[in-house]
Amino acid sequence: MKTLLLSALLLAAGGSHAATPPDTTATAAPRPERPWYRPSHLALQTGGGLGMVAAGAGYEFSKNRLEADILIGYVPKRYAGSTLSLASLKFMYSPFRLPIGEKIQVLPLTVGAYFSYTHGTLNDELKGQYSSEYYWFSTDTRYGPLLGSRVTFLAPPVAATGQPRKISVYYELGSNDLYLASYLNNRKGGLGFGQLLTLALGVKADF
Repeated sequence: MKTLLLSALLLAAGGSHAATPPDTTATAAPRPERPWYRPSHLALQTGGGLGMVAAGAGYEFSKNRLEADILIGYVPKRYAGSTLSLASLKFMYSPFRLPIGEKIQVLPLTVGAYFSYTHGTLNDELKGQYSSEYYWFSTDTRYGPLLGSRVTFLAPPVAATGQPRKISVYYELGSNDLYLASYLNNRKGGLGFGQLLTLALGVKADF
C-alpha cells in the first residue's frame, strides 16, 4: 500500500510540473537606439534650384513631421557657363498624412524653406571687375520657401536593427529671394508668375 501511495504522489508531482506553463515574462531584447549623429534617411533630387542633381542625408524630428536635409548639388559647365557646386540646407514640415492601405501613406502638404550656397558662379573670382554696387544681390547665396507633396511606401524593417523603413517620392515647388524681389520690383514687364517657381523631383529612403 505504501508503495502504491508513493507512486501516486510521484505521478501527481510530475503531472503538475508538466502542466506548469512556460515563463513568458521574459521580454525581447530592446532595439538599439540610433546614435544622434546618424542620419535617418538619404535623399536624391533633381531641379529646385539646388543643382541638376543633388544628393545628401537628413534627420527627422517631432514624430517624423519635421525634416532637415543637407544636400550637395552639381551643375555641369555646359548648362551654366561654369561648373557649379551647391551646398544646401532644407527644412520641411508635414502637418498630416493620409494612410492608404497598409503600406502607402500620402503627405498631401509639405511646407518649408531652404538656404543654398553656390561655388563656381561666373566672375566670382575676378575681384575688382565690377563695382560693389553693380550687383545689388548676392551671386552665390539663395534662400526661399518650398511647397510640395509626397507619397511614402512602407518597406519591411531593417533586419539588423528592427527599424522601420520608408521609401518616398516627392515634388516641391519653390522660389527664392532674387526671383521674388525681381517680381515685386518689376510688376510691369518683369517676371511672370510662372517664372517665379522652380520644380524639384526627388526620392528619399530610410536606412
